[in-house]
Amino acid sequence: MHAPPTGVIRDRRLRRHHRGDAYRLTAVGGLAALALDALSSVAYGPEAIVAVLVTAGADAVGYTVPVTIALTILLLVLVTSYRQVIAVFPDGGGSYAVARRELGRPASLLAAAALVVDYVLTVAVSLAAGAAALGSMFPLIADHLLVTALIALAVLTALNLAGIAESAKALLGPAVLFLVVVGAIIVVGLLRDAPVATIGTSLTFHELPGVIGPLLLLKAFAAGGSSLTGVEATANGVPEFRTPAVRRAQHTEMALGLLLGAMLLGIAAVVATHRVVPREGVTLLAQLAAAAFGTGVLFYVANLAIAGALGLAANTSFGGLPVLLSRLAHDHRMPHLFALRAERPVYRFGVATLGVLAALVLLLVDARVDRLLPLYAIGVFIGFTISQVGLVRHWRDSHGRWWRAKLWLNGFGALLSAGAAVVFLFDRFAEGAWLLLFLVPGLMLLFDRTEHYYRQVAAELGMGTKIPAPRRDPTRHTVVVVPVVAVSDLTRRALDAALSLGEQVHPIAVDIDAEITRRLVEHWEDWDPGLELRVLPSPHCGMVEPIVEYARTLTSTERQVLVLLPRLEPRRRRYRILHNQRAPIIAEALDRHTDAIAATITLHLD
Repeated sequence: MHAPPTGVIRDRRLRRHHRGDAYRLTAVGGLAALALDALSSVAYGPEAIVAVLVTAGADAVGYTVPVTIALTILLLVLVTSYRQVIAVFPDGGGSYAVARRELGRPASLLAAAALVVDYVLTVAVSLAAGAAALGSMFPLIADHLLVTALIALAVLTALNLAGIAESAKALLGPAVLFLVVVGAIIVVGLLRDAPVATIGTSLTFHELPGVIGPLLLLKAFAAGGSSLTGVEATANGVPEFRTPAVRRAQHTEMALGLLLGAMLLGIAAVVATHRVVPREGVTLLAQLAAAAFGTGVLFYVANLAIAGALGLAANTSFGGLPVLLSRLAHDHRMPHLFALRAERPVYRFGVATLGVLAALVLLLVDARVDRLLPLYAIGVFIGFTISQVGLVRHWRDSHGRWWRAKLWLNGFGALLSAGAAVVFLFDRFAEGAWLLLFLVPGLMLLFDRTEHYYRQVAAELGMGTKIPAPRRDPTRHTVVVVPVVAVSDLTRRALDAALSLGEQVHPIAVDIDAEITRRLVEHWEDWDPGLELRVLPSPHCGMVEPIVEYARTLTSTERQVLVLLPRLEPRRRRYRILHNQRAPIIAEALDRHTDAIAATITLHLD
C-alpha cells in the first residue's frame, strides 16, 4: 500500500492522520485534551451544592464536606466503571456504545438523546461559567454575561469550522495552570486563619431550624452531580490514544478521578472552614481566590486561568458531539450528511449544529449558570445510569474474572446515579427540569423516525437484495437538451459533450427578451455549429418553466432525455454571486417535475 504524496495532503490534520500514532494522545496529553471538561466543573459544581445548602441558613455550608465526600465516592465508582468501559469498548465507549450493544435499541436511543443534551449543555454551562468568572473581575462584563458568552461561542464555532485542531500540547499549558491555580487556592485558603479579601454583595440567608435533613442533603448531592460531567469523555476517545490505547486511556481516567476528587474535597474544606456563602455578582471560586490571594495580580491570574479552562472545556464538545452525530448517522439515526467530513477532517454540519443549539440555550437562560445546571445534571446522571446498567448486563452474561464484584459495583453506581437523577428531576421540575420530559423523548423520536425512513428507502431501493443486471435498450434513444444563453466557449464545450452523449442534440434558447433573442439567433447563424437552435416562447418571462415543459414533452415519448446545463465556476468563491446561478434552480425543477436527467458541465475560469 503506497502512502499518498505529501503534496496531495496539504492540510496539517490530514498529514497527521496519515502519519499515524505519532500524533495521537499520551496519557498526560489525554488529560489535557479530554479531561478539561470534568476538571473545570469545580468552577460550578461546588457552588451548586452550597446554593442548595444555604436554603437552610448560612451555617448549613458546614455540610458541604460530607455531601462532597458522598459525591467523591460516586466519582470513584464512575471512574472504576469507565476504566472497565475502556477495556470492554476499545473502539470508543460511552453510554451510547454500551447501550447499543448490551441493552438494545430503546436504551441506545435514550443514551444518544441524553448525550446530545449533555454535549450542548456542556458548551452552554462552560461558557456561561467562564463569562461569570470574567464578570467577577470586571464589573463591565458582569452586566453583559450573555454577550460575552455568545462572543466566545462564535469564536469557538468559527475555529472548529475552520478545522483548527485541538492540540494536546497547546491544551496542556492552560490545563496545568488551572490545576496549579485551584491547588493554590485550596492550600493557601486552608492555611489562612481568615480571608484576605471579600468580594461581591452580601445576601441574606434565613435560618430554618430542623430543615437540614436527608432530603436536603440528597438535593445537594444531586446538585453537585454537575461536578462529575465529562468523566466519560476518556471512554469516548479511546481511539485517539497512542498504542497501547486502552492502558493509556485507563491511566488518564484514573488521573482524572484523583485530581477531580482532590479538588472537590479541597474546595469543600475551604468553604466549610471559612463559611463561604454565595454573594451577588461573583462566583464561589472567585470568592475563594480573593480569600486566598486578595484582589491583586494573583486574583486576576487565577480567574483568567479559570475562565480559560472553562472555554477550553466548552471546546471539548466540539470534538465530541460531531463524532456522536456521525455515529448516529452511520446507524441511520441522523441524516447522513452528519457523517460527512470536509477537506479538513471536520464534521462541519455537527459543529454548526452544536454552535446554533448552544446559542439558543444561552439566549433562553440569559447565560445564567444556575438555570442550566438542573438540566445539565439530570442529563449527566441519565448517561451514567445507562452505562452502569449496561455493564451490569455485560458482567452477568460474560462471567469474566471478578464478575460478581464488578456487577455489584456497577449496580451500586447505577442506583446512586438513578436516584440522583430522580431527586433532581422532582426537586427542580418547576425550575426547568420539566423540559427534559420533552427534549429527551423528542430526540428519541427524531432518531427513531430517521432510522425508520432510511429503512423504508433501503427497502424501496432493493438494498440488501439481488438486483437485476443493468441492460441497454436498443430501441430507446437519448436526446440531449442544451440550454443556450450566448455563443461562447462554454456553449461549444457543452455541445461537444452533448454530441458524445446522445443520438440527438437539441440546443434551446428561451425568449425572455426579444432583442436579446434576435441577437443570439444572428450569432448562432454566423457561427453555424451544424445544429438547429430551437427558440422557446416564455409568456411570463421566466426561464425555468419553458425548459421544464420542453423536457416534459420529450420524456412523454420513448426517448431518454438528458438536460445538460452549462455553468461557470469562478476562480474564487466570492465571485460566484457575480454569475447567474440558474443551473441548480433548473436542475431542481427538472428533478421535481419531469423524468429527465439533469446534469451540469462546468467551465472553470482562470
